[in-house]
Amino acid sequence: MDIESSAHDASASSLAPFEEGVAELYDTLLVPIIFEPYASEIAIVAGRLKPGSVLEVAAGTGALTRALRATLDHATELVATDLSQAMIDVGAPSLTMSRTHWMHADAQNLPFAPSMFDLVVCQFGVMFFPDKLRAYGEAARVLRSGGRFLFATWDSLSANDFARYMDECLAGIFRSDPPDFLSRLPYSYFDPHTIKAHMSSAGFDSVSCDRIELTSVAAAHDVAAAFCQGTPLRGEIEKRAPGRILEIVDEVAEQLESRLGVRPCGGMSALVVVGRVS
Repeated sequence: MDIESSAHDASASSLAPFEEGVAELYDTLLVPIIFEPYASEIAIVAGRLKPGSVLEVAAGTGALTRALRATLDHATELVATDLSQAMIDVGAPSLTMSRTHWMHADAQNLPFAPSMFDLVVCQFGVMFFPDKLRAYGEAARVLRSGGRFLFATWDSLSANDFARYMDECLAGIFRSDPPDFLSRLPYSYFDPHTIKAHMSSAGFDSVSCDRIELTSVAAAHDVAAAFCQGTPLRGEIEKRAPGRILEIVDEVAEQLESRLGVRPCGGMSALVVVGRVS
């Protein structure tokens, strides 16, 4: 597959939520706590489909990319894309194997010709797409007949312990104006009926939506730092408490330790969605 000749300049029509300064902390702190456990699960699902070519959208720093490369046949062509160049700059050096390509691209305006891939995958990125139907339509466009779109989206905030605790701690610290990033974006898209309707509208059939529950164990301070400094929560906190981000991390960590212990175990829940294009 000639990846380079098929691409045109990728559009950045929507804002990349994870930029320089956040990407490295996201990769070192947040990825091991909540993303790597699900990457292994999603890679297993992808492997069962036996694709010859895979496009990953909103790949971030490559948690799923690495799991896919370890799981899929070595001959499988894998293209990992993200809207944030900062994320790619952090992730690309960690995976330089043959048949693996990294590209800057907007999932809502993919720089690929129609019918190029057997599988499009996305781990915890669809929540950030301003126009989900357009992004799903793009996935359908670049898939070959019978190809699949596989993605994961977080279940509700109430079903994800670490995220819920973070939200509650920050609401207590910033009582008059609590940061709402977690509930507004990453943990906002979890209704199976809505998801299936969006997928059907974009041209997918045989849509399944399965809940996968896992657990994660991490130091309370790492959890606090991961969410406060490795996500766009950082900007919301710094806006409310300029120059106090490390102080806020310590305060949240102290609350988490008091509530859950020094190294808590947190339950996680996500929906894994698969649809087929005709």
